Formats: sequence, C-alpha cells, structure tokens
Amino acid sequence: MELFEGLQEKLSKAFKTLSGKGKITEKNIKEAIKMVKLSLLEADVNYKVVKEFIAEVTEKATGEEVLKSLTPDQMFIKILRDELIRVMGEKSQLSLVHSPSYIMMVGLQGSGKTTSAAKLANLLKKKGKKPFLVAADTYRPAAIDQLITLGKKIDVPVFCGDRKNPVKIVREAIKEVKDSGYNVVIFDTAGRLHIDDEMMNELEEIKDILNPDEILMVVDAMAGQDAVNSAKIFNERLDVTGYVVTKMDGDARGGVILSIRYITNKPIKFIGVGEKIEDLEEFHPERIASRILGLGDVLSLIEKAEQELDKDKMQRLGKKMLNAEFTLEDFQEQLKEIKKLGSLSKIVEMLPGSPKVDINQSEKELKVIEAIINSMTPEERRNPKILNASRKKRIAKGSGTSVQEVNKLLKNYEEMKKMMKIFKKGKLPFNLKGFKI
Repeated sequence: MELFEGLQEKLSKAFKTLSGKGKITEKNIKEAIKMVKLSLLEADVNYKVVKEFIAEVTEKATGEEVLKSLTPDQMFIKILRDELIRVMGEKSQLSLVHSPSYIMMVGLQGSGKTTSAAKLANLLKKKGKKPFLVAADTYRPAAIDQLITLGKKIDVPVFCGDRKNPVKIVREAIKEVKDSGYNVVIFDTAGRLHIDDEMMNELEEIKDILNPDEILMVVDAMAGQDAVNSAKIFNERLDVTGYVVTKMDGDARGGVILSIRYITNKPIKFIGVGEKIEDLEEFHPERIASRILGLGDVLSLIEKAEQELDKDKMQRLGKKMLNAEFTLEDFQEQLKEIKKLGSLSKIVEMLPGSPKVDINQSEKELKVIEAIINSMTPEERRNPKILNASRKKRIAKGSGTSVQEVNKLLKNYEEMKKMMKIFKKGKLPFNLKGFKI
C-alpha cells in the first residue's frame, strides 16, 4: 500500500469539487474544506490538530485572493500544503555535540525500536560516522541477539555486557567506548508492552548516567492515537528530543505523523519506510506534505538513488542501451541496481502525477523476467540468438515459467533494441504531438 494512499484519495475528491469550475464561491470552498476535515478525522489525526488545521485553512481559503484566482484549486492545494508543513514542524537534524555522542533509543515493545537503532547506525555510518551499538534491552526475549545479528550485517560492533542488568550494561559500555575512536554510541534501551513506573524509572536512571545528546522515541505509525498518547507520556517523563515513526510502509493512515508534533511540541526526526536496513529516511515535512497531497517526492527518490546506485555502472549500462549493445546480462545488472531503491510501488508513489497502474501485476512481471534471465547461462544472456527450442524449454522449467513467457521476453528485448537504433538515428518511432509530461 502506498504511503497515505487512503488520505490521498479522499483529499483528491475535495480538490475535484473546485477544479474545472468557471467561478468559485464561498460555498464551494466550504464544501471542499468539509471534505478535508472528514479526510483528516478518518486518517486518525488528533481532533485538536484537525480543529486548528481547519480553522487556519478556512481563514486563508475564503479570502479574496483564492475566490478571484484563475486557478482556485491550485491555490487551495498550496494552502493545504503550507498548513500541513506548519503542523508537522520544520525539519530537525540530530544534534550530536559530544564525542562520543550518545543516542538513547526508547519506546514500547513492538514499535521497531531495536531495528531502528541498527537502521540509524547504518545511516550514520554512510554519513561518515563511526557508530557503536549497545544492547541494553534485557526484557524482550531475543532483543539482544537481534541487535547482534543486525550489527554484523552492517559491520557495526554491538556491546551487550552481562545481558541481565541494563544499568550495568550502560555503565560498562561507556568505559568500553572511551578512547576507542567510535564517535556515536546508540543505546537500545528496555521496552515494555505498556508504560509502567518501573520502566520509566529505569530509563530516567540511564538518562542521568548518559546525559545523552539525543533521546529518540520510536513510535509505530499503525498504532494511531495510542502512539501519540504514549509519545506524550514519554516526553513528559524523559524530555525526548525527537521521534522515529516506523511502519510508514504499512496501512498507516497518517494520524501519528500529523499529530505528534502538535501534541508534544517535539519534532519527528526519522521515518521507517520498510523492513530493510536501508529503509530509514530523514524526515522532511515539505516532502511528506507533497506525498500526502499526491504531488510526489522526487527529491527523496534522487537522494536514495545517489546513495544506493552504482553511478559508473548505471552510466555504462545507459550508454550500452543507447548504442543498442544492451544484452540480457546488462538488463540483469540493471534490475539488481533498481531493486536497491525498494519496491516498484515505493518508486511510483514518489513520482508526481503517477498513473494508477496495477503495481502488484507489474511487480509480478518483473519477478518473472528476473527468474527467466537468472535461469540462462552467461553465454545465453550475452547472445540470446543461440536460444533454440530445447534451451528455451530448459529455461522455462528452471524459472518456473512457460516457453511462451520466455518468447515474450525475447520479443520485447528485440523490439527494445530496434527502438534504441531508431532513437540513435534521431528518428522517433511514434508521434509525440500533444504528448504531455
């Protein structure tokens, strides 16, 4: 499911009440605002947030500037975007003052706290930091082992001490990292299924020992207003510096991301957008606002591409494609690179005005293509012309597909090569008259 898909669809209906109308009246605007209000409430946005949001939007949208505008629907979208950004607050970066800097990860069980600690270590490592993880969650079974496994995956050391006493583990970890060269220490602290005094007292004791640069609370986007209420209590007891909102790739309705700043007056610093170790993004309110309104988020896609893709490889493959020297082996390499950006649905939702296509079907087709190419020998991938009936039968069997699907891939490949030759000669194979971007 796309990020904020439900909210996006409902808001688009509100925009349609204004688009294409020769004259906009206050009645039209109020009708659209009412639809926006219902959309936000259904998305589980805190009622106080919705009330203030709608009051601000109403005041700005019923002004002369919008009513007399030639494009009132666009003006209305701009007002909504500006107000969404205001509610979510400005972008807030980590404040890592000390060396080593201490980051304390807190939150309830099931929020994705341990995974987020490793994801954050991975992100900081990519930015040139030397992170060190401390496994101080001794209450959840397997939490320590989970962090050790994740640490190995990203080549970041994990300290777990006696695995029994969280406070003792924290004290020993401080000694361990002193003069070690590691400049960011991330502490995965104890979580519980519910907030209780014992947990909070322990976290307050750890906070006093560490005097951390950052206290990041991890909250589950799918928990809705329960997560917002927990965030409020944690902030009152620990004075958190910010939030990490996880499971943004699930069927989260948007309530947490649009409520937490207003209720706690503390910023969201990161969002978890998937299960992979790379699926942690810095929080950009203006980009999230654009995604909520269906305007895409090309900047985040470009940033991810710059981080994940092998530029030299992509340039080389692009050159070969334009020269019509593109083999199925090259296509296999390109698929591997593109998969680094995440699922097809994640890529599509970041593109503005992307058409509503059957993403699941497209994902299945890509998997079929990949399976067929993987079942070929290197020689067959480099020179598909040698593929006779028996070879095709073997490839179909090896990939769990049919000979017809193998033939379809080969036909599409040959057509693409022909098209590239036409492009190179400067002759477009179709009429672009009236084509809109």
